[in-house]
Amino acid sequence: MKNSIAIVTGASAGIGAATAIRLAKDFSGIVLVARREEELKITAEAVKEAGAEPLVIPADLRQVEAVEEIVAKTIEKFGQIDAVVNIAGAVPQIHLFEMTDSQWNDGTEMKLHGARRLTIKAWPYLKKSKGSVVLTSGNSAEDPKPGFAAVATINAAIIALAKAFAEQGILDGVQVNSVLPGPVMSNRRIGFLKKWSAAHNLSMDEAKAKFLVNAHIERYGQPEEIAGLIAFLVSPEAKWMTGTAVRMDGGEVKGI
Repeated sequence: MKNSIAIVTGASAGIGAATAIRLAKDFSGIVLVARREEELKITAEAVKEAGAEPLVIPADLRQVEAVEEIVAKTIEKFGQIDAVVNIAGAVPQIHLFEMTDSQWNDGTEMKLHGARRLTIKAWPYLKKSKGSVVLTSGNSAEDPKPGFAAVATINAAIIALAKAFAEQGILDGVQVNSVLPGPVMSNRRIGFLKKWSAAHNLSMDEAKAKFLVNAHIERYGQPEEIAGLIAFLVSPEAKWMTGTAVRMDGGEVKGI
């Protein structure tokens, strides 16, 4: 897969950064997209050490024009796009009856519409390269609760969007799948646990342990584990796999 280029959004931290670094072993160039430029530069150094050439593009995917810049700069520098990995998007975990329209719209614009717009803009180049797309959802799509209704709703929409892209991709030679991570220990998870511990009058250590008990799982996932799954999905070995939603959550979701 050398002489191939991947765009990774949300590449400043967590699963996004881990995925960019992991893909640097397989791709010759990695385009790093996120809002926080300084953190992107840190990821870029790790990408370079892993063997790929990084391109840092600070961008806010809530802005319609952002995808124009991302694709234009990628083509200007590398001349091709072989994979688009959509990871950007943090949706606030607020109760169904408390979340405002503005908060709903903000989450939808970043995670759902940002991924949709970027994938469509990159599609002609993916069609040319017979490339791959991954859209990041989450296991809440399969187990929605009032406390994180927006997260679950948007994640479910991403699975449907990926299926629609995959159907078109069968005609155009573009492979599309979605991934559904469970509770991965990242800065976002730590932020959630801080709020959760305060709400339940627990220390952070107690909250971490209590959450695992409640979720009936042995441990938290690591960003690198999700990155490994994504690396497989955009590899030649997975080319016949399209339209699939792959859940990796340590068994948290018990449904079939």
